[in-house]
Amino acid sequence: MEPLRIQATIKTPEVLFDPTNRVFEIKGKAIPDNAEEFFTDILNWFDDYVANPLDDTVLKIDLEYFNISSSKRLLFLLYKLNEIADRSDKTVKVEWHYNEQDEDMFEVGQDYAFMVKFPFDFIGYSVENRLVEAS
Repeated sequence: MEPLRIQATIKTPEVLFDPTNRVFEIKGKAIPDNAEEFFTDILNWFDDYVANPLDDTVLKIDLEYFNISSSKRLLFLLYKLNEIADRSDKTVKVEWHYNEQDEDMFEVGQDYAFMVKFPFDFIGYSVENRLVEAS
């Protein structure tokens, strides 16, 4: 299966789904003008992936911010992961990365975790540590 790579913009996140290297990441900001259009390729790619997933799928979500229409599309993506989690021979997990000072983003992750059948790992970070790591 071919990887899906979408470069980040000011309004859209970087997306890298690469089963060969076991990388499934969404990071940045998700405030596209048309969330349905932006997420169409992502959701379609995951439809194909669900048909033949890896034994273990870990989706890393590291969003600074997202709007309500993107929130809905993220939930659609998580529901597709539910289809994998329903299989007894497959495991699914989300790593939810959030700024430790952003309580709302942590709570949104908890809300999502409540709506799905697989575990979430919550990974807090400080902005200061991120700046040091980036340099």
